[in-house]
Formats: sequence, structure tokens, C-alpha cells
Amino acid sequence: MPLWKRNLLVCWFGLFVSGVGMSQIAPVLPLFIKQLGVEDASSIAQYSGIAFGVTYMISAVFSPVWGLAADKYGRKPMLLRASLGMALIVGCMGFAPNVHVLIGLRLLQGIITGYGTACTTLIATQTDQEHSGWALGTLSTASIAGSLLGPTIGGLISESFGMQNVFFITGALLLVAFITTLLFVTESFERREQKVLTLKELWRQTPEKSLTMTLFATFLILTVALYSIEPIITVYITHLSDNLSHVALIAGLTFSASGLANIIAAPRLGKLSDKIGAHKVMLGALIAAGIIFIPQAFVSSPWQLMGLRFLLGLTVAGLSPSVHILIKKITPPALAGRVFGFSMSAGYLGVFAGSVLGGQVAGWFGARYVFLVTSALLMLNAVWVYFRVYTIMSSPKETAS
Repeated sequence: MPLWKRNLLVCWFGLFVSGVGMSQIAPVLPLFIKQLGVEDASSIAQYSGIAFGVTYMISAVFSPVWGLAADKYGRKPMLLRASLGMALIVGCMGFAPNVHVLIGLRLLQGIITGYGTACTTLIATQTDQEHSGWALGTLSTASIAGSLLGPTIGGLISESFGMQNVFFITGALLLVAFITTLLFVTESFERREQKVLTLKELWRQTPEKSLTMTLFATFLILTVALYSIEPIITVYITHLSDNLSHVALIAGLTFSASGLANIIAAPRLGKLSDKIGAHKVMLGALIAAGIIFIPQAFVSSPWQLMGLRFLLGLTVAGLSPSVHILIKKITPPALAGRVFGFSMSAGYLGVFAGSVLGGQVAGWFGARYVFLVTSALLMLNAVWVYFRVYTIMSSPKETAS
């Protein structure tokens, strides 16, 4: 097996578990906070929002920092640091004596993260141009699927083994990711003593500034679209069927349906990107995703919604790999870690912004409007991508290069 394929396999497992570790707390958080002694319903809701969101907000800040460290010290050390750190921190959450300690540990989890940045940089810099679309497409399934399947996995573990064991089992899986990374990831990295660039200097050395910012914005909007449904999914499922039992489980499966589709479609769309160009796949996926959001506002049963969420996963599977393929193409290798770090920051901000957007739109206008607003965002982004990415990448000059 080629070295890059072996590293891809190990990184996929670690990134999937990392995604689960970041998101598995969502369905059990309110119940766990109540178990920690918070009785008031409004206080539980407030603490739940803080505990869930703080990890992603802090991750957005520290992701470029770890990207810089990956460029300076190597990607494998960052993988080991992040996986071992998260294993210890997530495991300790099961022993949290009160809600403030839990929030503090979630904050630490956001600081120590960086597994995704290191994985993406490692695979992007090791894989040849011919296979980069397939490799990055396959890798993207791990992060997105882990994040989307995390709530369902957390709910199932909680039901079967108890809430505390959600943290212990996830911590153990992260420890396995650390061990497999230590044993099987191989990196040939030559450390070079070089000046640490300031943000201004980094921006000055970035060749395609406008294109890079467009790709960051597209990745942010993609994650907003994926997570806008999270705060309203249970309420929406309940509204669709008053007599439905196991609402929480059905809601988790519905939310995770797009993650399953992503696992199926992303490698294939990544391979298609290698053949026809990532910019073409990106534009088509944005338009298709924008269209598929519209009927989700008018479904009459949870199963219809689940089917549409699955179709959505098939389309958005072409977005994350396309963003990373184009970033790799336009970014010098020496800057790859930091640039991918900022890309991951955009994704983390998108998770937070999507959750806030979904809750606010549902509160003011109703749950159905969440899907329509998200559709409009994707369509507007498609127009922007057409003029700022598609036309540029389709020009004879770019095609020749």
C-alpha cells in the first residue's frame, strides 16, 4: 500500500473519532447538566448552549495556531498532540463534578483541537495531483460524517450505557486514534528554521487572495447549511407527527442521514473533481444543495425529511473536497498548514453560526423558514462562486496551468 494511502486510512479513523468527540455531547448535554445539579429549565438551556458552542468558537481561534505549528514542527506531532489531548479531556468530562468544570473542559477541548488541520495538511502535501481529489474527498467524509453522526452515536451510547459512558467510550476511541497514529502514520518532514510570518506577511505571500477568501466563505456557508437544522430538528420532527415515539432517536437519525450520504458520495465526487475540475463540481453541488433545501420546508412526515437530508448529503459531499483541492492548488506548500488552519476556522465558525441562525430564524418566523433561508444562502453563494471561482478557473490561462 502506498504511504499516502496508509496515512489516509489512519487519518480518516482519527478524524472521524475526533468529529464524533466534538459533537457527541449535543443530545446528552441537557440531561447531563441536569444530572450535575442544574434544575431550572432556562438555566439548563443556557448552559447547554454555552457548553456546546464554546468548543467550536475556541477551535476557530486556535486552528490557525496549530496550522502554523504543523508547518514548523511537522504534521504527525500535531496529530499525536491533538488525539492524546482530546482523549484525556473528553474522558475527564465523565468525572465533571459540576457544570462549570464541564464548560471548562469543553473550552480546553477547543484549545487542544487541531487534528483536522494536521490531517488535511498532511494528506494534501503528500498526495500527488492525480489522486488529490479522491484523497481529500475521502478524508472530508471523516470529519463531516463524524460531526453529523456524533449526536446519534452519543444518544445511542447514553441510552445503552449511561450518560457518563458517552465520554469514557469516546475518550477510549480517541486514545486508539493516538496509538494508531503513533504506530502507522509516517511523515518525512524536514524542519526548517524560518521566520514566523505575521498575518499581514502571510496575507502578502498568499498568491490568490480573492480566490482564497471566496473558498473560506464557501466552506463557512457549507457548514452553516449543514448545522442550521440542529437546534430545530427535534421540534420540527415533533411538529410533523404528534404521535411519533422515540422523537429524539428519529431526530438524530434524520440529522445524521446527510453524514451517511457524505461517506458514500464524497470519494466519488472527489474523483470526479480530478477529472473535470473541482470548480465545476463545487458550483454544481452548491446549486443542487440549494434546491434540495426548499422541499424540506414542505414535508409532511419525518421520513420524507430524512430522505431529503440524505439527498442533501450526496450534494454537499462535493463541496468540502473541492474547497480543499482548490486551496491546495493555489497555496505554496510552506504556507499550507496555516492556510488550511484558517479554512478549518471557517468551518468551526460555520457550525456555531449555523446553530445560532437556525435557532433565531425558527424563533422569529418558524422552523420551516430555516430551510428556505439556508437555501437562499447557498444560492447566493453559488452566484458568487460562479463569478469569483468558476469563471477564473475555467479561463484558458488557468486550464493550461
